[in-house]
Amino acid sequence: MRKTFLPFSRPSIGEDGIAAVSEVLRSGWITTGPKNAEFEKKFGEYTGSPHAVALASATGGMHLILKALSIKPGDEVITPSMTWVSTVNLIVLAGAIPVFADIDRDTLMITPETVAPCLSSRTRLVIPVHFAGAPADLDPLRKQAVENNALLIEDAAHAVGAMYKGKKIGGRGTAIFSFHPIKNMTTGEGGMICTDNPALLARIKQLKFHGLGVDAYDRDTHGRSPQAEVLEPGYKYNLTDISAALGISQLAKIDAFNERRRQLAMQYRELLREVDEITPLADPSYDCKHAWHLFIVRLDIQKTGMSRDAFMNALKLKNIGTGLHFRAVHMQRFYRNTMKISNDRLPNTEWNSDRICSLPLFPDMTPEDVQDVVDAVKDVLAASKG
Repeated sequence: MRKTFLPFSRPSIGEDGIAAVSEVLRSGWITTGPKNAEFEKKFGEYTGSPHAVALASATGGMHLILKALSIKPGDEVITPSMTWVSTVNLIVLAGAIPVFADIDRDTLMITPETVAPCLSSRTRLVIPVHFAGAPADLDPLRKQAVENNALLIEDAAHAVGAMYKGKKIGGRGTAIFSFHPIKNMTTGEGGMICTDNPALLARIKQLKFHGLGVDAYDRDTHGRSPQAEVLEPGYKYNLTDISAALGISQLAKIDAFNERRRQLAMQYRELLREVDEITPLADPSYDCKHAWHLFIVRLDIQKTGMSRDAFMNALKLKNIGTGLHFRAVHMQRFYRNTMKISNDRLPNTEWNSDRICSLPLFPDMTPEDVQDVVDAVKDVLAASKG
């Protein structure tokens, strides 16, 4: 057994990132300023998006999107239940109705076939979630949305560096990225909206900072009046330059980070190939490039006689950290009590929700770390058989 605990995730922050943050702290401008502008420009260039807006979180970005699109009470928004709760919370807080589409059993992403029965005359928006680093099959989902007079916004929290049909996620349409510490790159906390829609961009920029037409840095650098006027009630979701400086450092390394994640994931696949009680996710069948945000496996709870939660606890006792991505939203207490979804409506979602577990995956891991994880998995499974 390992002598030290291996966490499920750990950010890879080098001395260059620390130095960049220190430079900002000494600069006299630590909130939204020149580093934000630089980060937005470089992230837009990286994804191929004409516009990028840095924000305090991806959750804040989703809030701004729903507001900018005027999602209102009675509107229906289609999204998977196999996602983090923030998106669904925001749909509900807007007074709209979340409509859960089931997922492909082995990629954990929605498809046109699972979305089709969810569509209605009240559908305003479809939010596919790129999962674990793999992109959803966007072309047919976009076509389906257009044909049903709905909009499509991508939840790309897992997908920095992922590619779909030769183009990076974020380069077309509108996508929301996360820079939470467990993501492939981090700003501590933060997010980014990429969009090719100039009108949507203008609303997001206005709403992100109190409803003012400009933020403090814009007023300072462009000589505008120090007392800008409120054009509409807005929020405060701007990113600090402290965070942006770290983001610039991380973005310069993202392809190397993702390649290291891929190498570790391939080692996991090889070592787990003959472990019958464990099934990793499948790669999508369409042309794409995985960013390997997570390495997710499913536990055969019938064969082992062990619940997923017991499996995770047993690995923790062996100094192996794990994650759960995710317990389905409709199975969370509030949504379970208020939405009361029938047991057969989301079969693939519920099957996976009971079985999924994320194994440790981050760039600073070694091949020996991966071997330790797999050895611990085998030990736990052997013990489950008595």
